[in-house]
Amino acid sequence: MTRFLFSLILLLSLTLTAQQLKSPSEFLGYELGSEFTRHYEVVDYYEYLAKAAPDRVKLTVYGQTNERRPLIVAYVSSAQNISNLEDIRLEHLKETKGEGTSEKAIVWLSYNVHGNESVSTEASMKTIYELLTSKSSYLENTVVIMDPCINPDGRDRYSNWYNQYKNTPNQVDPNSKEHNEGWWGGRSNHYMFDLNRDWAWLTQVESQQRLKMYNQWMPHVHVDFHEQGVNNPYYFAPATEPYHELITDFQRDFQVTLGRNHAKYFDANGWFYFTKEVFDLLYPSYGDTYPIYNGAIGMTYEQGGGGRAGLGIITGNGDTLTLKDRIDHHYTTGISTVEVSSKNAAKLNEEFKKFYKNQNFKYKSYVLKGNEDKLKSLKTLLEKHQIQYGDLTSGSYKGHEYATGKSGSMSVNGNGLVISTNQPKGTLVTVLFEPNAKLSDSLTYDITAWSLPYAYGLEALASPTLVSPQNATESAISTTADKNTYAYLADWNSVEDAKFLAALIKEGVRVRKANLPFKMDGKSFERGTLIITKSDNENRTDFAKILQTTAEKFQKNLTPVTTGFVDSGKDFGSSYVQMITKPKIAVLSGEPTSTLRFGEIWHFFEQQLHYPITVLDGDYAKRVDLGEYNILILPDGRYGNYFNESELADLKDWVRQGGKIIAMGGAIDAIDGEKGFGIQKKEMEKDSGKTDPKPYEDWERESIKSAITGAIFKAKVDNTNPLAYGYGKDYFTLKLGSASFDYLKGGSAVYLEKDAKPFSGFAGSEAQKQVSGTLVYGTEGFGRGQVIYMVDNPLFRGFWENGKLFFANALFMVE
Repeated sequence: MTRFLFSLILLLSLTLTAQQLKSPSEFLGYELGSEFTRHYEVVDYYEYLAKAAPDRVKLTVYGQTNERRPLIVAYVSSAQNISNLEDIRLEHLKETKGEGTSEKAIVWLSYNVHGNESVSTEASMKTIYELLTSKSSYLENTVVIMDPCINPDGRDRYSNWYNQYKNTPNQVDPNSKEHNEGWWGGRSNHYMFDLNRDWAWLTQVESQQRLKMYNQWMPHVHVDFHEQGVNNPYYFAPATEPYHELITDFQRDFQVTLGRNHAKYFDANGWFYFTKEVFDLLYPSYGDTYPIYNGAIGMTYEQGGGGRAGLGIITGNGDTLTLKDRIDHHYTTGISTVEVSSKNAAKLNEEFKKFYKNQNFKYKSYVLKGNEDKLKSLKTLLEKHQIQYGDLTSGSYKGHEYATGKSGSMSVNGNGLVISTNQPKGTLVTVLFEPNAKLSDSLTYDITAWSLPYAYGLEALASPTLVSPQNATESAISTTADKNTYAYLADWNSVEDAKFLAALIKEGVRVRKANLPFKMDGKSFERGTLIITKSDNENRTDFAKILQTTAEKFQKNLTPVTTGFVDSGKDFGSSYVQMITKPKIAVLSGEPTSTLRFGEIWHFFEQQLHYPITVLDGDYAKRVDLGEYNILILPDGRYGNYFNESELADLKDWVRQGGKIIAMGGAIDAIDGEKGFGIQKKEMEKDSGKTDPKPYEDWERESIKSAITGAIFKAKVDNTNPLAYGYGKDYFTLKLGSASFDYLKGGSAVYLEKDAKPFSGFAGSEAQKQVSGTLVYGTEGFGRGQVIYMVDNPLFRGFWENGKLFFANALFMVE
């Protein structure tokens, strides 16, 4: 067969294929880019392609969102590859053991993780159509996995809002309503979480379900499609520093290879772009870094536009940026990625295998011990990541102590855990557990510290030697309740205990708490111990059954006692043993709160604590009778003058009469000062010395002296304060900024000592001075009520597990 004849047959085949398949515009009934496509319509198009070309497209529903929208991936490849898809997957996964003979490139394209960065889902439809038609040659040795919308709830929130408020056909004036979303934009998911910060922490259902699919494939290349500010040109790889030190030379070099190929197409079209700026590769919970730490070439692509751009907008240069323009740009980088991957399939397989074969880490094992509930919680996360771990029951181990930041030793006597780096997920283990990530540049896009032993509040040691696990026997749990027993005692030292308490309170069971330690029957019980008596619940004939069922559900140990007379401490009838007030909780939302910070609270109550709250929107909250509630939570946000003098006086009267405020982050500014409550901002001494002016180009680096980009500090704890029940004398707090307040008189539950330095992560020199000797969490009695201050965020992104008990204490323990 002549080359000409072969080319003619191939062209004819492509033409026939294109005629058989409808383009997105033909299927949807409008030109792609002239409307925002709702999620169900996107799913319809992908289902159509899977039915029209079943030999080249396989569709899988891998889950659903909180609002019941389907989550789908499409496998796109040649007919031969699709028919052998499972064999290709299994052969590829052998590479994670340094084995395998796969010759196929696996490319995963993820779209629309931020709902109002909506162009990428539109671009995905054009991309899959062209891959099946004009670009099908790339699929001969490549399997493309396409997730057209990671965040359907956010996307539909945005597209529905835009379709509701846009002019007809549309208005390009950036001042128009259609370019200015309200308080809850489309960026986040149902619980207002940023899904592009959740790859490692897996707090959200979308992330949990997606990672199951990701672990089934472990692609060579993963692209996360985004949008940025309207006036920004396109961004694609290579990324900027800091690169994590474990990122391989090949991973760095291949980003350059891809970037040059993208640039070729952008140059031909006269499109502007930038690389090696802004977007670094450090924080492990992104859609680019998480795949990198699993051996892939992970990348973020950023198109200018986002929620402001709509169908078209006038940019700062006076040009008009249309949705069609944005589609073309994302389509081009997507196709270019598949093209380069196809041409380099052999190299991708070779280097992927090397990634898993050539691992030599400084620390070979991470040894942990501590609260059983916290260990179980960590194990659950490890299992979701398919990270192997083992139990430890005894032994003494040497290495880097997390508690001191120095070399030392740690003994385990039951209830220990070891995670080795000698496993396929060894790189990911190292990144998630490293005591202090090395920074090649202090200018970063996100937090610089996240180490899981600190996040989970566990004693830990990083060992340079391999520690073998030991067989452990599970300790027996007593959950038996008898209606004739005088009382039952339950400890209080984890958020699991708070879930148990919340469940009892919802069932109407009355529970007391001990405000002082006591001893009984040879056992010691700490502050916060739950005391559940028969006499407090004598009107409940089903009391014993409810208690036992709840204890079994939460695997909670119950200690039965036959008397309220203690050996030492305070008897159960003492005023130091208080009845826990049933919380009736209102949470402020809307302006002036932060959506992300409100979402963390909302998610904590509904998906973790399972306790009801009333959400009050900022537009009408000040007209609500707070007498209906005994707790008001003010999330972090930008409050400005939200409370005027009269409203602040009303709020103080409510607290004086027994109400409780939990003020978090920026909300503290709204209620502090002479006209508010007693907390005071820290005043910094002004430097009177004159210094030479800095060059203009250095202003950004100068400014980071006053910044804390997510650093871990060791704080002191007054665990006699009810806000700190269940904690030891130290707490590692994740500090996200330099906001600082003076100690409270008698109410400083958690605080930084003077000259505090970060244990992990970056904090500028001026910021360190600012937070030195300041409050982290505290309580202020006011009349019959309480004000609780949370300068740092214990619920940040839902992953700082060891902070959650402070929040639970604020709800249940502080009276």
